Amino acid sequence: MSEAAIAKKQELVDLATTKFNDAAAVVVVDYRGLTVEEVTELRKQLRDSGIEMRVIKNSILSRAASAAGLEGMDDVFKGPTAIAFSNEDVVAPAKIIANFAKEAEALEIKGGVISGKVSSVEEIKTLATLPDHNGLLSMLLSVLQAPIRNTALAVKAVAEQKDEVA
Repeated sequence: MSEAAIAKKQELVDLATTKFNDAAAVVVVDYRGLTVEEVTELRKQLRDSGIEMRVIKNSILSRAASAAGLEGMDDVFKGPTAIAFSNEDVVAPAKIIANFAKEAEALEIKGGVISGKVSSVEEIKTLATLPDHNGLLSMLLSVLQAPIRNTALAVKAVAEQKDEVA
């Protein structure tokens, strides 16, 4: 193998290592059996949420995962592999891919990385059932508003009771 080829492979490993290190979530899938249209639609859905999906050689992914300190991913990097990197939203890639897999049964989640921790298929699927970022913010806002709302109702009830007495 020529020096140029080795340098090119090392460059790809470095790029993939950076993507692993920067990602909030990574989902690895087997896309064997998907049509070109299905892959294109999946990429579009992921891209619309700011998630990058790439097909990278398993040997490069294995080296990059090791360089990023992610041990135990060699079993995930077998067969045709596509990988989705999300730098911001932890839930979105799992949710989009799991929903897409319901329609396209050929798509199979193989594993991934959540917040720098190697995760199993079950953990990725569990993550997919959580609300997305906006849903979580909505739930948090509701929880934060509850004490204020309850206090306001109590003050109103006391004021109404005093009006009745007067």
